[in-house]
Amino acid sequence: MRLKTLLSVAILVTLSAPSVGTPADPSATLSDLMTRLQLQHAKLWFAGKLSNWGLADYELEQIDANLEATGKLQADPSQANRAKRQLDAVRQAIHSKDLPGFMSSYATMTNECNSCHRGSGYPSVAIQIPLTLPVPNQLFVDQVTEGRSLAHSSCGTCHVVSDWVREAPAFRPSPPGFLEIVNRPSFSADELRRFLASSHRRLGPEQLMPNPRLSEYQIEAIVAYLETLRAGQSR
Repeated sequence: MRLKTLLSVAILVTLSAPSVGTPADPSATLSDLMTRLQLQHAKLWFAGKLSNWGLADYELEQIDANLEATGKLQADPSQANRAKRQLDAVRQAIHSKDLPGFMSSYATMTNECNSCHRGSGYPSVAIQIPLTLPVPNQLFVDQVTEGRSLAHSSCGTCHVVSDWVREAPAFRPSPPGFLEIVNRPSFSADELRRFLASSHRRLGPEQLMPNPRLSEYQIEAIVAYLETLRAGQSR
C-alpha cells in the first residue's frame, strides 16, 4: 500500500511539473540565463586571450543570443540592449584577430555588464576579467592551428603538410602528403595516434623515417589538424 501511494504521488508530481525550458517562475529563467552568461563570459576571455578566434566568435554569439533572451524578460530591456551594443567592438576585434583590441573591448563589455546589474537593482553582482580557467576539461588554445604548425615543423621537411595542394615537397620521390594520408581508407585517428607515438623506424624505403618525439599533447594537436583536413575533403 505504501509503495502504491508513493508511486501515485510521483506520477502526480511528474504530470504537474512544468515542461523543460518553461520554468514556472520567470525569475528562475533569468537566473539561468545569467549563469550561462557568466560561464560564456569567462570562456570568451580565455579563447580570445589565447587567440582561438573561432572559439571566441562562438562564445560571443552565445552571449549575444542569451542577452537577447534576457532583454525579453526584463521590465526595462534597454539594460540588456546596451550590453549587446558593446559586443560589436568585441566582434570586430575577433574578426580582425586583434588581441589588444579584444582585451580592451572585453574590459569595456565587462564594465557594461556591471552597469546593467547596478541599474537592475543588483549592485552586489559584480563580475571581473576571469583569473582562472572556468572549466578544467576544455582546451582554450586553437588545437588545429597548433597542430598545423607542429606538422610543418616536425613533418614538413619530408611530407607535403599543407592543405594547399600546390606546396612543393622537399624530397623526390616524396613521402605521401597529408591529404593523401587522410584520404586513405585505412586512416583513423587511433591509428595515427599509435603511429605518432611509435619510433617511426619501420616506414620508408630506407626505414629511416625520423622520430619527432612528440608529447601526448602535440600528438593530439596533429591528429586534430589531420581530422580537419579530412573533414574539409569530405565536404
